[in-house]
Parts: sequence; structure tokens; C-alpha cells
Amino acid sequence: MYDVLIIGGGVAGMSCALMLGSAKKQLYAKDKKIGIIIHQRTSSLQNALFNNVLGLSPNTTGASILKEGKDQLSTLYPHVTQINNEKVLKVEQHNDKTITVYSNKSSFKTKNIVVAVGPKNFAIKGLEEFVELHSKLTPEKERTQLKNSDHLVTSGIYVAGVLAGHRSQYAIAAGSGTSVATDILCNWNAGKPVKIHDSIIIE
Repeated sequence: MYDVLIIGGGVAGMSCALMLGSAKKQLYAKDKKIGIIIHQRTSSLQNALFNNVLGLSPNTTGASILKEGKDQLSTLYPHVTQINNEKVLKVEQHNDKTITVYSNKSSFKTKNIVVAVGPKNFAIKGLEEFVELHSKLTPEKERTQLKNSDHLVTSGIYVAGVLAGHRSQYAIAAGSGTSVATDILCNWNAGKPVKIHDSIIIE
């Protein structure tokens, strides 16, 4: 049983996983089971080039970020389970407030999910009632978003990135995924505000 399972290995999904993973030393997060289902084949990052993102060197490619993000997560936060090369097809909510996530290869039980896949051809069954036309992308492209209130779709289901109704920009997607992670951490901390910062200690 996962405490949270992230669906999507792009900017929003990986940012969410990194933030959740970094909270391991906190009492409210130390025993939480976190997973991320990474299916990057159709990610818009595959052909991306970044020159206008703070902190990224000019000419950084999206393909390199996809690979390095996975490496960063496994090196710094190995307790976050990476599930590679599986595509989520369906989610099913149960009366006991758990969720079953079905992929093309297996199934997983979790208490919460973060849906962080792209808005193009969105087709995860079980979420149809929340799908609507994207409010900030060109209507002619027929991109979708999930109805949400500050990233919360319904109890136990969060959405992050462009699918949450944000514009398609790297920094926005990263911030969205991080925002969802901190909301989840607040819930784990009995609703009390949290912040997870690393710092250089000068003695």
C-alpha cells in the first residue's frame, strides 16, 4: 500500500517526487511509502530545449532532464520507488478511501494519487467526470485539464502540471508539482504548515 503514488515522470511528477522524497527525515514522513510511475515516451520534454529557465544552463535539453531527474531521485531519495515503463490505464476509488491504479502491466494500491501526465489525448479511465477543455491553451488543440481546486480534484486525487490547468512552461509545471507535494506533506503533518529546505551550514 502506497501513501502516495505519482502518475507521470515529467517536470511536475518528478518535482513532486523529489519534494516528497526530501522530507524523509521529518517524523510525519519517515514511514510513508512513496512511488512514481514513470512513462516518459510521450513526454513533451523529449524535444524541448531550455534557455529561459532560472538554474538551468543554456541549451539544456528536455531529454537530459528526464534522465538526470530519475538519477537524482534514485541517488538522493532511493526510498521513493520508481516504476518504469508502465502506462497507467485506469484508476478506481474504493469505499475505504483507497485507490487502485491499473497499468498496462500491473496494479497498485495507494491512499493518494498525483496525476501529472500531459493534457494531450488524456485517457485514464475512472477520471472521465473531471475532464474538461483546458482553459489556458489554444482551444483548437483540444487539450484537456482535470477540474480541481488548488490542485485537489477530489479526496485522495491531486493533479499537477499542465493537466491542472496551468500554461505549458517548465518553471510553472515544476512549481505545480512541488506545490502538490507540500500540500500532501501538510496533510501528513496533521494539517500544520511545512517547508523543506536544504541549506549550507557555515561554522
